[in-house]
Amino acid sequence: MRSTGVRARSTARDDRPMHPRPRETEYRPSQPLDLARAVLPQRHGAGDPTMTTAGPVIWRTSRTPDGPATLALRGAPGGVVRAAAWGPGADWALDQLPALCGAHDEASGFDPGPHPLIAETHRRNPDLRIGRTDLVFDALVSAIVEQKVTGLQAFAAWRRIVTWYGERAPGPTPKPMFVPPTVEGWRHVPSWAWHRAGLEPPQARTIVEAARRGDAIARAAASAFDADDRERVLTSLRGVGPWTSAETRIRAFGDPDAVSVGDYHLAHHVGYALTGSRVDDDGMLELLAPWAGHRQRVIRLIYASGAIEPRRGPRLHPEDHRDR
Repeated sequence: MRSTGVRARSTARDDRPMHPRPRETEYRPSQPLDLARAVLPQRHGAGDPTMTTAGPVIWRTSRTPDGPATLALRGAPGGVVRAAAWGPGADWALDQLPALCGAHDEASGFDPGPHPLIAETHRRNPDLRIGRTDLVFDALVSAIVEQKVTGLQAFAAWRRIVTWYGERAPGPTPKPMFVPPTVEGWRHVPSWAWHRAGLEPPQARTIVEAARRGDAIARAAASAFDADDRERVLTSLRGVGPWTSAETRIRAFGDPDAVSVGDYHLAHHVGYALTGSRVDDDGMLELLAPWAGHRQRVIRLIYASGAIEPRRGPRLHPEDHRDR
């Protein structure tokens, strides 16, 4: 037969991976829930390879104790959350769903009254909940990545390392998504990769040292009696201070009282919202003192109000040293 020079197109082949049917469930919260405000604070920037949104669906990957999992969440009428999960950790992810949505966030005893902004924002947002992942080591690593750098730098470093050394997420994700490395995977990231990702040596050393004790630290923090005990466990690691501990406790445990002292912007935002002027960390803690036990809740309400300090100048563009 004479060749026509045109390659026949196959109509039977599909190069996309096949995915088994997901495990599915519905979560019916016992109280009003703003799904996005409970879950999306876990995202590390718009380009986070472990979390994204596609229309009304929130996609999240995680490395559960049972293995990788991808979770797709969508709010439904009546406050129901519909969830689908793929991967070896699918059942674990679905079991943990209520906690992720803030089911353990106990607001009893919270009095928004000491400040009119907090009182009004709380009145308009009765569905604000603080979610938790129950994944201590991933929360710790992401907090270490964000130490002492701009958000842009931290998010870029997280994206590169997770993409390079994690694994493709199971399920029909709307774009390529990745599951963070295992504890051993974090430990064995080569030194040159940290540099190419844009992470400073002190942060890289802290992550590697944390990985050497990763499982023990996670168990100790999870079994700690209260937030102070968790603080002692986490700050026992060299390179982990109060800011990193607070960020870890917020993400992993939904700590309603944690305050990230030492944050570049937080004190300014709290001062601006509550007094109209900047304050330092000591001033922030003094302003938040009336809400002891619920200071993180007040911070979430401040962000929900939109009353944060306006930018005073152009965005900082940090110098890139990766090619040096």
